[in-house]
Amino acid sequence: MKKIFSLVILLIWTSDLRAQSSFYQGKTVTVVAAASAGSLYDLYARLVAQFVGKHIPGNPNFIVQNMPGAGSIIGANYIYNVSKPDGLSIGAIQPSIYFNQLQKQAEVKYDWAKFTWIGSTDKSDHLLYMRADSPYKSLADVRRAKEPPKCGSTGAGTSGSYMPKLLEETLGTKFTVIAGYQGGGEIDLAVERGELHCRALTIQAYHSREPYHTWRKNGFARILMQTGKTRDPRLVDVPTLYELMNEHKTPEAERRLLPLVLAASDFGRPIVAPPGFPADKTKIFREAFMKAMNDPELLAEAKRKNYDITPTTGEELESLAKQVMTQSPEVLERVKIIMSQ
Repeated sequence: MKKIFSLVILLIWTSDLRAQSSFYQGKTVTVVAAASAGSLYDLYARLVAQFVGKHIPGNPNFIVQNMPGAGSIIGANYIYNVSKPDGLSIGAIQPSIYFNQLQKQAEVKYDWAKFTWIGSTDKSDHLLYMRADSPYKSLADVRRAKEPPKCGSTGAGTSGSYMPKLLEETLGTKFTVIAGYQGGGEIDLAVERGELHCRALTIQAYHSREPYHTWRKNGFARILMQTGKTRDPRLVDVPTLYELMNEHKTPEAERRLLPLVLAASDFGRPIVAPPGFPADKTKIFREAFMKAMNDPELLAEAKRKNYDITPTTGEELESLAKQVMTQSPEVLERVKIIMSQ
């Protein structure tokens, strides 16, 4: 009887595998990268697109379509509302735009918790860099400054916007956030031209590509803080936000903001699909994603390009998305202040 039961299960599994293989055979999956070409969010999306297809039955082709703007909201809206939930469209979005929904911003046309969560390639804490030739040598200097330094941002809900605001709330610093840049590269160019002083971004991005390799060699920028609970091995001389809060005796009310605001680091570099994505296709993509994250060829390519791979499953992201969208009115009001422009 057990042999018959096992045979039936095997036949069902084989039949399902053949069906999925037949569906994806010769098909092309579009990855909407809601970031500018060449940004690290784009580069990670392309890494996924390069390798995940080999782990999907039928081995479909993958193409990447860039759709930057509004700090990833334009691309997220497209994935949520325009992309068909047919198993042939997925997306790469920035991890912090749940803030925009919590603020009930009119341009948000998605429900964060209802995306179909595939997985995330990496987790990364954030840092704030400052031009080394500016008068702001530490966050204490920023606190004392008569004129706040100017930090660049692509829009509300991105780390370039909310990180300076979080520092204001927790440490009493003052920044002027200049929003509206198309992408991170444009912000860095503005810093080099002297139009801006600073920018917040992930630690991984700062150690993965130009212009940061050159900046670190010539001392162009100084890192003033990092958000991890412990110091990153690459930034052993840079204080953490937690250390700075202890130094400045930040009240508990402000400290309670961190789990929600810094949840973006746990979302990492998420890959999502539209709501209503078929359950069988969701299972296939989640499994294929995690197989790709352990693929020796992908890991070798990531090492060659100096990309960190610390994957998170779709199930974990789905649970986290539900958590961040359920907050007390008190915390939400404080977050609205942090996220306001």
